[in-house]
Amino acid sequence: MKAVGAGIGLTLAVTALLVTLLGPPALLPGLVMGGLATAIEVLALRALGRGMADRATERFIGGVVSGLMFRMAGVVIFAGLVLWDRTLFPPLATGLGFVGVLIPLLFLEVRWLR
Repeated sequence: MKAVGAGIGLTLAVTALLVTLLGPPALLPGLVMGGLATAIEVLALRALGRGMADRATERFIGGVVSGLMFRMAGVVIFAGLVLWDRTLFPPLATGLGFVGVLIPLLFLEVRWLR
Protein backbone atom coordinates (compact mmCIF):
# COMPACT_ATOMS: atom_id res chain seq x y z
CA MET A 1 0.00 0.00 0.00
CA LYS A 2 1.25 3.46 -0.90
CA ALA A 3 0.46 4.93 2.51
CA VAL A 4 2.74 2.51 4.34
CA GLY A 5 5.73 3.19 2.09
CA ALA A 6 5.21 6.93 2.17
CA GLY A 7 4.68 6.84 5.94
CA ILE A 8 7.88 4.90 6.56
CA GLY A 9 9.85 7.24 4.32
CA LEU A 10 8.39 10.32 5.98
CA THR A 11 8.98 8.87 9.43
CA LEU A 12 12.65 8.28 8.68
CA ALA A 13 13.08 11.73 7.11
CA VAL A 14 11.27 13.60 9.89
CA THR A 15 13.12 11.64 12.58
CA ALA A 16 16.49 12.37 10.95
CA LEU A 17 15.61 16.07 10.79
CA LEU A 18 14.46 16.09 14.42
CA VAL A 19 17.63 14.34 15.62
CA THR A 20 19.73 16.83 13.63
CA LEU A 21 17.90 19.85 15.05
CA LEU A 22 16.97 18.69 18.57
CA GLY A 23 19.59 16.04 19.32
CA PRO A 24 19.48 12.32 20.13
CA PRO A 25 16.54 12.54 22.58
CA ALA A 26 14.29 13.19 19.55
CA LEU A 27 14.98 9.74 18.06
CA LEU A 28 12.39 7.73 20.01
CA PRO A 29 9.55 10.28 19.78
CA GLY A 30 10.15 10.73 16.06
CA LEU A 31 9.99 7.01 15.34
CA VAL A 32 7.06 6.27 17.65
CA MET A 33 4.89 9.17 16.58
CA GLY A 34 5.77 8.76 12.90
CA GLY A 35 4.75 5.11 13.12
CA LEU A 36 1.55 6.10 14.88
CA ALA A 37 0.76 8.69 12.20
CA THR A 38 1.35 6.09 9.49
CA ALA A 39 -0.95 3.60 11.20
CA ILE A 40 -3.62 6.27 11.62
CA GLU A 41 -3.44 7.17 7.93
CA VAL A 42 -3.74 3.52 6.86
CA LEU A 43 -6.83 3.11 9.07
CA ALA A 44 -8.32 6.37 7.79
CA LEU A 45 -7.76 5.36 4.16
CA ARG A 46 -9.44 2.02 4.74
CA ALA A 47 -12.43 3.68 6.39
CA LEU A 48 -12.72 6.28 3.64
CA GLY A 49 -12.06 3.81 0.83
CA ARG A 50 -15.10 1.75 1.75
CA GLY A 51 -17.26 4.84 1.48
CA MET A 52 -15.75 5.82 -1.86
CA ALA A 53 -16.40 2.41 -3.40
CA ASP A 54 -20.18 2.72 -3.57
CA ARG A 55 -20.30 6.55 -3.55
CA ALA A 56 -23.05 6.62 -0.93
CA THR A 57 -23.02 9.96 0.89
CA GLU A 58 -23.68 8.44 4.30
CA ARG A 59 -20.78 6.00 3.96
CA PHE A 60 -18.46 8.71 2.66
CA ILE A 61 -19.28 10.97 5.60
CA GLY A 62 -18.85 8.01 7.94
CA GLY A 63 -15.38 7.39 6.47
CA VAL A 64 -14.42 11.04 6.91
CA VAL A 65 -15.66 11.06 10.51
CA SER A 66 -13.79 7.81 11.22
CA GLY A 67 -10.58 9.38 9.89
CA LEU A 68 -11.11 12.44 12.08
CA MET A 69 -11.64 10.24 15.13
CA PHE A 70 -8.46 8.25 14.41
CA ARG A 71 -6.50 11.49 14.15
CA MET A 72 -8.03 12.81 17.37
CA ALA A 73 -7.04 9.57 19.09
CA GLY A 74 -3.48 10.29 17.92
CA VAL A 75 -3.60 13.68 19.63
CA VAL A 76 -4.79 12.00 22.83
CA ILE A 77 -1.95 9.45 22.59
CA PHE A 78 0.51 12.31 22.06
CA ALA A 79 -0.72 14.03 25.23
CA GLY A 80 -0.64 10.78 27.16
CA LEU A 81 2.95 10.02 26.17
CA VAL A 82 4.15 13.53 27.04
CA LEU A 83 2.39 13.42 30.41
CA TRP A 84 3.64 9.89 31.07
CA ASP A 85 7.37 10.62 30.63
CA ARG A 86 8.64 14.00 29.44
CA THR A 87 12.24 12.80 29.29
CA LEU A 88 11.48 9.99 26.84
CA PHE A 89 8.84 12.00 24.95
CA PRO A 90 9.73 15.71 24.99
CA PRO A 91 6.72 17.73 23.82
CA LEU A 92 8.36 19.46 20.86
CA ALA A 93 9.96 16.36 19.35
CA THR A 94 6.87 14.25 20.01
CA GLY A 95 4.49 16.76 18.47
CA LEU A 96 6.68 17.44 15.44
CA GLY A 97 7.17 13.72 14.89
CA PHE A 98 3.41 13.24 14.76
CA VAL A 99 2.45 16.31 12.74
CA GLY A 100 5.48 16.09 10.45
CA VAL A 101 4.30 12.71 9.16
CA LEU A 102 0.53 13.03 9.49
CA ILE A 103 0.07 16.31 7.58
CA PRO A 104 1.96 15.26 4.42
CA LEU A 105 0.12 11.92 4.43
CA LEU A 106 -3.17 13.77 4.77
CA PHE A 107 -2.38 15.81 1.66
CA LEU A 108 -1.31 12.68 -0.22
CA GLU A 109 -4.59 11.01 0.76
CA VAL A 110 -6.45 13.29 -1.65
CA ARG A 111 -4.25 12.14 -4.54
CA TRP A 112 -4.59 8.46 -3.64
CA LEU A 113 -8.38 8.61 -3.56
CA ARG A 114 -8.83 10.20 -7.01
